[in-house]
Amino acid sequence: MILNPILLIQTIFLAISQIWANKMRSFLTSLGIIIGVASVTSVIAALDGLRTLVLDEFEQIGASKLFIFPQRPAGEPRNLYPHERIRLSMEEALLLQEHCPSIAQLTPQTSLGATVRTMSLQSDTITATLTGIWPSWHDIENRSVVAGRPFSQIDEENARRVCLVNEDAIKELRLDADPTGDFLLINDNRFLIVGVVETREPTLFEMGNATTEVFIPFSTAARMQPQNFGFHIIAQAISPEASDEARHEVEFVLRRSRNLGPDEANTFGVESIDQFVQQFKTLAAGITAIAGGIVAISLLVGGIGIMNIMLVSVSERTREIGLRKAIGARPSAILMQFLVEAIMLCFAGGLVGLIVAQTMVMGLARIPNAGLEAAAIPVWAIVLAFAFSAIVGIVFGMFPAIKAARLDPIDALRHE
Repeated sequence: MILNPILLIQTIFLAISQIWANKMRSFLTSLGIIIGVASVTSVIAALDGLRTLVLDEFEQIGASKLFIFPQRPAGEPRNLYPHERIRLSMEEALLLQEHCPSIAQLTPQTSLGATVRTMSLQSDTITATLTGIWPSWHDIENRSVVAGRPFSQIDEENARRVCLVNEDAIKELRLDADPTGDFLLINDNRFLIVGVVETREPTLFEMGNATTEVFIPFSTAARMQPQNFGFHIIAQAISPEASDEARHEVEFVLRRSRNLGPDEANTFGVESIDQFVQQFKTLAAGITAIAGGIVAISLLVGGIGIMNIMLVSVSERTREIGLRKAIGARPSAILMQFLVEAIMLCFAGGLVGLIVAQTMVMGLARIPNAGLEAAAIPVWAIVLAFAFSAIVGIVFGMFPAIKAARLDPIDALRHE
């Protein structure tokens, strides 16, 4: 069938006039499409906003970071792999630093509970978590010092009793705005405050963590703990793209250091943020597809409604069809008239559905602490909504259109 552009334009205007002449019926007919498009696009927008939030949190943590930690092989009894066998050692941290070219820098990190108070006799004693770090921690975690200085290599080598505090610790301990040069009693040992670390808001994955932070050199923290204390290592790859290569280098160095055979499982774990990002993207895509597929069922219901009302329309306009055929209208023109009307109904429903969806998305973005501030309908979802509406119109409008095109003009003119 060769489409005549002028005939197509006339048919479109005719379809619009028919829809406008029966506004309420057209609205009720398109209601299924409206609900379907609004549901699908709003769900996609909400999931896309949540995806953006989580990926931003990953980016804040650091896309090129790796976490190296002791880990017992899955399913193995605890007595075969005691803590002493799987714990990381300082020798291994130095080996990783020396033999992993894809790692830019790393820091061991350990935590221990301690009592902290100021030198004043009237000072309240608080319980805080001390974190032992290397000087490279600041670059890896992107946490700068807003007053004073960061730890130096001399602090680490000499296990000096110096500390860094954050702004929340200053408030809780009632210190001066710049406490550099003051002393704290940590487990009754005097520590010099050398700097103030900027306070970072807890990320989505760190909720519940204490806000008061006190940092000391790693070697100092090691002296305050038992000889076989545990720690983990945070490393930074030279780039996010090198994270996978860095992970393999770490595995190679640690397996060789621990004399693990080819058939022996790792007694450590290595995870990268990039690995979590890829897993989350795959999961988010799957959830979006499943949720969109479930909600899209309403579009099929709307399509059935379109087909039913178009069959009614064919029945109501049987005499009109017979008259048009009697004066020379071709079956293809009749078919196109009803098919275009079905498509226009679906397009109108899709447009209204998108307006409703945008209103819903704007409402979701205003909900406090919902994490959906970045929710927005992506362009591909808009294109998909109109494309699906057109497909629904063609599929469910074809049968009524064919029925109209095949009517016998004489029988149609006799129709009451």
